Amino acid sequence: MNHMIKSSATAPSSPSIRPNGRPIPGAHQFHDGLLPPAAASWSSALKDLNDFDLLSHPTRSGFQQHYDSPYSRSISSTAPGSPRIPPLRQNSGSHTPRVRPHATTLNIPGMTRSKASPDGRIPDRDVAAKLVIIMVGLPARGKSYITKKIQRYLSWQQHNTKIFNVGNRRRLAAGVANSGSGSPTSATNGGVDVPTQAATILLNGTKGPDIIVEDEPTKLDLNGEPKPRTKIDQSAKFFDPNNEIAAKLREQVALDTLDELLAYLLHGGGAVGILDATNSTIKRRKLLVDHIKAREPKLGILFIESICHDQNLLEANMRLKLSGPDYKDKDPVKSLADFKERVKAYESAYEPLGQWEEDQHLPYIQMIDVGRKLVYHRLKGFLSGGIASYLTTFNLSPRQIWITRHGQSQDNQLQKLGGDSDLTERGHCYGLALYNFTTYKRKEWLIEQKNKIAQSSFPPLPGDHTPPYPELNQELEDKNFCVWTSMLQRSVQTAEYFDADEDYDVKAWEMLNELNAGSFEGMTYEEIAQRYPEEYQKRSQDKLQYIYPGVGGEGYLQVISRLRDMVREIERITDHLLIIGHRSVCRVLMAYFMDLTRDDIADLDVPLGILYAIEPKPYGIEFHAYKYNEEQGWFDELPNYKPRKTVDRNS
Repeated sequence: MNHMIKSSATAPSSPSIRPNGRPIPGAHQFHDGLLPPAAASWSSALKDLNDFDLLSHPTRSGFQQHYDSPYSRSISSTAPGSPRIPPLRQNSGSHTPRVRPHATTLNIPGMTRSKASPDGRIPDRDVAAKLVIIMVGLPARGKSYITKKIQRYLSWQQHNTKIFNVGNRRRLAAGVANSGSGSPTSATNGGVDVPTQAATILLNGTKGPDIIVEDEPTKLDLNGEPKPRTKIDQSAKFFDPNNEIAAKLREQVALDTLDELLAYLLHGGGAVGILDATNSTIKRRKLLVDHIKAREPKLGILFIESICHDQNLLEANMRLKLSGPDYKDKDPVKSLADFKERVKAYESAYEPLGQWEEDQHLPYIQMIDVGRKLVYHRLKGFLSGGIASYLTTFNLSPRQIWITRHGQSQDNQLQKLGGDSDLTERGHCYGLALYNFTTYKRKEWLIEQKNKIAQSSFPPLPGDHTPPYPELNQELEDKNFCVWTSMLQRSVQTAEYFDADEDYDVKAWEMLNELNAGSFEGMTYEEIAQRYPEEYQKRSQDKLQYIYPGVGGEGYLQVISRLRDMVREIERITDHLLIIGHRSVCRVLMAYFMDLTRDDIADLDVPLGILYAIEPKPYGIEFHAYKYNEEQGWFDELPNYKPRKTVDRNS
C-alpha cells in the first residue's frame, strides 16, 4: 500500500481527453500505479487495504473504522483538474425524439420542481398529467355536491380545477336561464370577485343550491346560425329518451360543454376539468370518450359514478332539487312529482359503469351512498389516486367545526415571528372564555337539531323549501367533541380548560404547528425589513410561493401540503371539532372551507380573538364568525362578517 502512495506524486498522469477523443496537449497525468494493475486480482487489492496501519493515518484516531473509498486515501495531486464539460441534451441510443409519456404525474405545488414545472403545478406541455372527470349517475344522486367538493379540494391544493355543468348550458339552450346575467366568475359580474360572492352566499347559509362555480356561456349557437330565444319545455317530457328532438339537443349541449372543458385544459392552463352531467348511457359515454381522444389522446379520463341505495338519502337529495333553478319558486309538491317523473325517464335507459369501461381499460370510481362504499377500476396517476382517497372521507353527518387562533402569547406582545412562548394572562383568559362559550353553543346546537327533527316533514308542505339532513335520525347526543391543538405551548395552553374536562377529547398535532420562519424565527417584520430588505420585498411580492430561508423554513404551499391529510380527516369524522391553531394554519383551513382563490390565502385576515363556526350541509356549509369580548369574557356574533385581506401584518 505504501509503495502505491509514494509513486503517486512522481509518476506521469494519464492524458485528459476532450469530447472529440483527442488528448489535451501539455495536460498533467496521474500515475497508473495508483490503481492495481489489470492483472492484479481484487482479493490482492483488498489484502493490501487490510494490512494498512490505521494508527499511522493522520486523520484517524483509535481503531474507529471508516468506509471511505481506498482511492480517497492517496495524496492529492497538485495538477489542475480537467476542464468541466457541460452536459448536452440528447436522446440515448436513438436519434428519434422521445414520444413516451413522462415517468410520473406527481406534481405538488411547492413540493416538487422540474424544468417543465418549476412551481410544481402541472405544466401545459405535460398533457398526460391532466385529467377529464366525467360524472355519471341518475338525477338526485349528489353529483353536483361531489363535483363541488372535488373542485374545492383540488383548487385548494393549487391545481387549476373547474366545473362545467351541462345542466346550466342546457337551460341556456332551452331559453330558461338568463344569458345576459353573466357568470359569477367573470370580470363583468358587477365588480364582485369570486371569493367575496362565494363567501357572501356561504355566510348566509341559505342559498347553497344556487352556487355556480363554473362559467356559463353568454350564448349558445347549436347550428352555426342565430336562433330566436324561445323557451323549451323543461318538464319530465324533455328527458324522455323517446323524445328525439330533445335527445339531439341534450347531446349537442353535452359536446359543446365538453369542448369548453377541453379548451380550458389545453389552452387555458387548467389541470382538471369536471363534466357534471348524468351521462347515463354507454352511447353517451362512448361519444364523450371518442370526442376527447380525437382532440387530445394523451389526456387522462376518469369516470365517477354516484349511486344511491339509501332511500332516506335519495329523498333528501330530491328535496334539495326543489331549491334548484328548474323548480325555484314553484309549488314544491307538484315540483317533486315532476322531478320523480324525470328520474323515471332516465332510469328507463340508464346503464351503470361496468363491462364496457373495463373492456376499454377506462379508469372509474363508483361511489355508493356518498362514500359508504367505493369501487375502483384501473386508477392511474397522482390526481386520480388523491381524488379516490378524498372521496372515502365524505359524510353528511350534522356536526360543527370550530376554528380559532390561540390566546395572546408573550411573543405576540413583542410582535415576534414563530417561537414557542407561553400565553400571557390575557391569553389564559381567552382559553377560559373559549371553553365556556363552546360548551354553551354545543348544548344550544343539540336543542336546535332536535327541534329540526320534530318539525321536519316529507313530502314537503307547500311553501317549504328547506332541505333536510339525510342523517338527522341518528343519536345526536352520542357525538364526541374533539379539540385539536398544535405541539406549541401557546396552542396547548389555550386548550387547558378543555383538557381538564373529561367530556372533551384533546389531542396535539405537529402538522398544526405554525409556519416555520427558518432563519427569521424570533424576529419582527420590522427587523426583517431593515436587515434583509431583499427577502422582505420578495415575500411581499408573492407570499404564497415564498419560502423562509434557513433550516426548516416553510411557506404557505408547504403548510397546505402538510395539512392535506388533516383536511381529509376533518371531512371523515362525524364528531364535533375545535381546532386551536395559528395564523398560517387558520388561513389555510379557512381557505379550504370557503373555497378562496390562491391569491387570497396568504393575505386572509385571521386576527387573534376571532372564532369561526362551520357547519357542513348537504348543499355546502353554514358559516358564522364570533369576536372575543374581553370585558365580558364571552363572544359576540359578527352577522355581516366577510373574509377580507389583512391590514395589520402583526395582527
